[in-house]
Amino acid sequence: MPKLGVNIDHIATLREVRKGKEPQPVFAALICEANGADSIVVHLREDRRHIKEDDLYLLKKVVKTKLNLEMSLAQDIVKIACEVKPHQATLVPERRQEMTTEKGLDVISNFKRIKEVSQRLNDKGIEVSLFIDPDKRQIETAKKIPVEMVELHTGRYAEAEDKKLKEKYLTELKKAVRYAKDLGLIVNAGHGLDYYNVKEVAKIKGIEELNIGYSIVCRAVIVGLAQAVREMKALIL
Repeated sequence: MPKLGVNIDHIATLREVRKGKEPQPVFAALICEANGADSIVVHLREDRRHIKEDDLYLLKKVVKTKLNLEMSLAQDIVKIACEVKPHQATLVPERRQEMTTEKGLDVISNFKRIKEVSQRLNDKGIEVSLFIDPDKRQIETAKKIPVEMVELHTGRYAEAEDKKLKEKYLTELKKAVRYAKDLGLIVNAGHGLDYYNVKEVAKIKGIEELNIGYSIVCRAVIVGLAQAVREMKALIL
């Protein structure tokens, strides 16, 4: 049974539509934790389109489960992470033009920089995870950084509309999880998972945590955040 990490970025997105003060991500984090979230996930982007530094500092003070900071390799973001000291940092690729993270981190091409950043974060007592595609070469290279944890990108599975294609990507995920576990890595997964496609991924033996955000926040608009988190938690049990 995987744990549930709830990404609350889009609580901040709603706030930024009017550049106002509400809703506050820190209050959302408390509601998520009270209703079954095992960790709180936020992405401090370079353009600060949703989560801001102030949010991050407040979250570090109040989160009782685990604060997982998604972050790029940019120097200023690394500096902030080292100051805040979240419980976990997940290194992700980032392009300013993208609506959401489009693919996994290319550990092979960025090996030196990722190794430097990982070591710097480790030195501050921060656990490091790499958000990567379910690809054997990327998994092998992640192990060489070295890190103890990876998060597999589930986007291709989640976005596939054809049944055969969906099965293909689900099988790809299963093989990647098994391979990473055989190498001794902790395996998490996420991206594009929702109330309709999460069950099959939750069944994959070896996945420790599923990180889900957008679909939960969307559901929360209809039923409330507490109920939305409880419903997702029930689906992955």
